[in-house]
Amino acid sequence: MNSVNLTINGKAVTVPAGSTILDAAKKLNINIPTLCYCDKLGCSIANQPASCRICVVEVERRRNLAPACATPVMEGMVVHTNSQRALNARRTVLELMLSDHPQTCLTCAKNQDCELQKLTAEFGIREIEFNGTRNNYPIDSSSEAIMRDLNKCIMCRRCETVCNKVQTVGALTGYGRGFGAKVGTASLIPLADTSCTFCGQCVNVCPVGAITGISYVKKVWAAINDPSKTVIVQTAPAVRVAVGQEFGFAPGVPVTGKLAAGLRALGFDKVFDTNFSADLTIMEEGHEIVERIKNNKDLPILTSCCPGWINFIEHNFPDLLHIPSSCKSPQQMFGAVAKSYYAEKIGVNPKDLIVVSIMPCQAKKYEAARPEFSNDGVRDVDYVVTTRELCKMFREAGVNLANLDDEAFDSPLGESSGAADIFGVTGGVLEAACRSVYFMLNGKNLEGDAINFRAVRGLDGIKEAKVEIAPGKSINVAVCSGLGNARTVLEMVRKDPNRFQAIEIMACPGGCINGGGQPFLHGDTELLDKRMKGLYTEDEKKTLRLSHENADIQKLYAEYLGEPGSEKAHHLLHTTYHQK
Repeated sequence: MNSVNLTINGKAVTVPAGSTILDAAKKLNINIPTLCYCDKLGCSIANQPASCRICVVEVERRRNLAPACATPVMEGMVVHTNSQRALNARRTVLELMLSDHPQTCLTCAKNQDCELQKLTAEFGIREIEFNGTRNNYPIDSSSEAIMRDLNKCIMCRRCETVCNKVQTVGALTGYGRGFGAKVGTASLIPLADTSCTFCGQCVNVCPVGAITGISYVKKVWAAINDPSKTVIVQTAPAVRVAVGQEFGFAPGVPVTGKLAAGLRALGFDKVFDTNFSADLTIMEEGHEIVERIKNNKDLPILTSCCPGWINFIEHNFPDLLHIPSSCKSPQQMFGAVAKSYYAEKIGVNPKDLIVVSIMPCQAKKYEAARPEFSNDGVRDVDYVVTTRELCKMFREAGVNLANLDDEAFDSPLGESSGAADIFGVTGGVLEAACRSVYFMLNGKNLEGDAINFRAVRGLDGIKEAKVEIAPGKSINVAVCSGLGNARTVLEMVRKDPNRFQAIEIMACPGGCINGGGQPFLHGDTELLDKRMKGLYTEDEKKTLRLSHENADIQKLYAEYLGEPGSEKAHHLLHTTYHQK
């Protein structure tokens, strides 16, 4: 039987065999409340533990109420989603949940984004009927990137699903039994001591405030208002196609000029673009790709722009640590150049120059704190603020992007090419590199549509392609996003080291447009497609679309670095990775 006929609230519906009651109800536009269920994990995997019981419904001829998210439909089934019995059960479950939940909504990071809070309002609950013992766990802020508050955990297990099934990291699991059951690390050890990559996908799917990013916003405000400090800011490519939706712009619309104006309005001394250092990354990584291909050594080369992915390989594939690019990420390259080249230009001691990054990612906070990304105790990047946190800063300061005129980034660390814009989407780093690698090998640029490497585009988790880097010479490449897909590709490399010559990996499904610090998707995965298209639009409308033609990058090499791959470039812009 390929389809099943059933009735829900007196309405007939036909759905594919294997569907759940929840699936059938959605087809009829019947709303059934859920908490543990989640179909917004960035891939086809849905969380279906049926642990919260908020979605229970009454099925005729069944003694017990059934969880709609995990009960398969059957031919002739008759379902009542709003019977008094079902409604009473949901209310009781919700009130029991609230009886062991901290009443700190006003100061919670998920305030107004909390699904438990939303359900409480919808159910009209104004007081807690049940009183008794509450769990009391210490808050884990050990990682500098992600905070875990088990007192707020409702055991929905979404974080466990995304960590284990989507990202295949395995840092989280169900812990304890009965009243004390929570999702935690093994033996509840600090998150920093686990294999966590700090990708932040668990933050994105947590319905409450049990997992949040660690905020440095207060420290940023303090730095801005400290007259002894020069505070500059950089903003990542994926931010410009996500931040606008929080201020009334259509999803995916680039608001680059308004973003620059908004950052300037917050009080930053200079506003720069991480796209500048993305172009710089291509100069160094492109040179590295050419050298490795010429020497047929340490292939395939793996991109190293994503700190979550780098942490993943350090934990899980230490035998392959010789193949990632030694290039720092654009965030860290910017910080290194700002605290050397730029600091010298403006006559400021690097200790008095504060570099703030606006990033779509929680892992960037972890990356900025890595000990190898500092010089004489001075960090390359001082503070990282996510897109979500930036929106709150704008609101706190009364800055509405919709009311601002477009402004340009400052120089000399603000000029960028279209190749840098596409860093924010899966496939973009590899495409940007291929554009410049072609020039490095041939002494001439790609022309016309050949500049668009469409074979590596799209939101598929794994893409394989053959790309031409010289007339008659092609290389095999792979692009993957999501750490579960990264594991699959790296296993391919282990089995056949010659299968690919270059690989791009991003930790988050879809790339940085779906980073752990971006505005929440709220179940609308079409937003990723819109953000992706927004970045390609930014690229295509620019006259400068090749990283090696960026005049400010050329000036940086002429005045300071020498040439790509030079000793000074290696000292500032490259690093090494280690087994963990």
